[in-house]
Amino acid sequence: MELDVAHFSPITALAGGIFVGVAATGFAWVLGRVMGVSGIIGGLLSASPGDRAWRWAFLIGLAAAPWVWIALVGHPYVDVEAGHGRLLVAGVLVGIGSRMGSGCTSGHGVCGMTRFSVRSLAATGVFMATAMATVYLSRLVSGS
Repeated sequence: MELDVAHFSPITALAGGIFVGVAATGFAWVLGRVMGVSGIIGGLLSASPGDRAWRWAFLIGLAAAPWVWIALVGHPYVDVEAGHGRLLVAGVLVGIGSRMGSGCTSGHGVCGMTRFSVRSLAATGVFMATAMATVYLSRLVSGS
């Protein structure tokens, strides 16, 4: 995957960060919960019926957001060089890591870090180190 530096805008990056921060803060204030996607999905089947509604609403909004963006702004430039098999393996590994780390990057990296959670600081450090090592090793093996 390449970063399209020619079309990068610090304004849109800042706006995206602000939106995520406001959403995570609002989520915590209104529901008293951490806005971690793996926890929201993981609790979907075991939740009480009243607890399922907000989880479904969150996931539907998460899935609909790109379509709303495309309708308002247009298609973003995305160039993914990995094949479907590699992406599938990556997704499975991220899922396993999220389960082992008791949360995903959104829960630990966005919400936990802002609360100065020691567990989240450690988990985010492990996420980042693993991501860097994975990129390094995959480029070393593939020669790119």
